Amino acid sequence: MKVYRCRICGDPYLGYKAPTNCPFCGAHGRYIIPAREWRDENNIELSAASRKNLEEALKIELSNSEFYRCASARTSNIYLQGMFKGLAKIEAEHAAIHAKILKMDDCADLYHSDACNDEDERNIDDSLIRETNAVEKYKLFASQAVESRVREVFEALVEIESDHILLDQGAKQHLSTK
Repeated sequence: MKVYRCRICGDPYLGYKAPTNCPFCGAHGRYIIPAREWRDENNIELSAASRKNLEEALKIELSNSEFYRCASARTSNIYLQGMFKGLAKIEAEHAAIHAKILKMDDCADLYHSDACNDEDERNIDDSLIRETNAVEKYKLFASQAVESRVREVFEALVEIESDHILLDQGAKQHLSTK
């Protein structure tokens, strides 16, 4: 067994081979490296623009995580329960990434009560809107970042959130075939 770490979230993974995606933040496999090569790259001086963008991204991720926790709790569909629960964890991990770069110890009280719906289809539609918004914002934030680490994180998050859009589209198909 080997130890790997994700360059985006920094979390360790134990396995016989590197995963195709980080099981914690969803980063694509190219960001997974042997643990002995990992270095914490989050202790950087931030430009005013990057600080502002990271603070906005933190709020987006906290809001999305809370939305997905709510959606998971309200659906009776086993597939959607798992999907929303997984998305809640990933979005919370994204918030933790932003908090690390911002040097914040605790961000849990920053955002609350993004209520979801009682209807699965509306929650999937809302999820698509949230993920599309995140992709658009993170593309912009990556283009505005002067720090290579901040740019790398936002570029990775664009990929991850784009994967979530595909997951939502699959979930819509799952509902229509029930």
